[in-house]
Amino acid sequence: MHTLQKEIIETLKVKPSIDPQEEFRRSVDFVKAYLTKYSFLKSAVLGISGGQDSTLAGYICQTAINELNEEHGEGTYEFIAVRLPYGDQADEEDCKAAIEFTKPNKVVRVNIKDAVDASEKAVKEAIGDISDFVKGNTKARERMKVQYDIAAACSGVVVGTDHAAEAVTGFYTKFGDGAADIIPLYRLNKRQGKSILKMLGCPEHLYEKAPTADLESDRPQLPDEEALGVTYDAIDDYLEGKQIAEKDAQTIEKWFEKTRHKREEPITVFDEWWKK
Repeated sequence: MHTLQKEIIETLKVKPSIDPQEEFRRSVDFVKAYLTKYSFLKSAVLGISGGQDSTLAGYICQTAINELNEEHGEGTYEFIAVRLPYGDQADEEDCKAAIEFTKPNKVVRVNIKDAVDASEKAVKEAIGDISDFVKGNTKARERMKVQYDIAAACSGVVVGTDHAAEAVTGFYTKFGDGAADIIPLYRLNKRQGKSILKMLGCPEHLYEKAPTADLESDRPQLPDEEALGVTYDAIDDYLEGKQIAEKDAQTIEKWFEKTRHKREEPITVFDEWWKK
């Protein structure tokens, strides 16, 4: 294992193998501990997309809420699953299946299309056209803004879905889906998250579907692996300390360096890492 691979694994806290039940329990206890640390928190808020990551995070949240309500009295806490389509959602049935599996206390649906289109129009009038890629990031940021609005109105904490295989490539929108209060999947890679969902009895199609951020209207449902130029299997192997094809390792490390700013706080005059 070379130096940068070791640094990345240590930074993202990835284990070479996991006990699915143990890691599930660890995440549930983490959510419970955070909610009970602050007396004003009464809900966990999470955007549900119908993919593996939000399905797992949702099940963790609802389990934590169920246990807290048993311990503190029914109705004290709630899990709010937020549906955030831009117009019509291509994987609508997967979203419904994820909701059915996680069984949230409350489901809120907010269509972000009008807000995103209004923002695009305003920017276009000020500086000209923006690309479909930029608009995709606007969608992600609008979705997170809505989740924070809901959390503020419901005394809640915003839950993120970032995990090691996503963090190493920076494959998320800065201050969009990369913004959250707590991220219970942090430390897990893609296959480890999948193993937990299997253990929980999740419908297979929710964790076997091709992962996609689905942000670009010009390229709907673009697979993550196509956008990244490397498979999640290769990323997971890398994060578990295994030897992979040099080309894949170089791609992963290029993404890691290129997106380092996403994993840092806003840069100040005291920061040096960006000069290296």
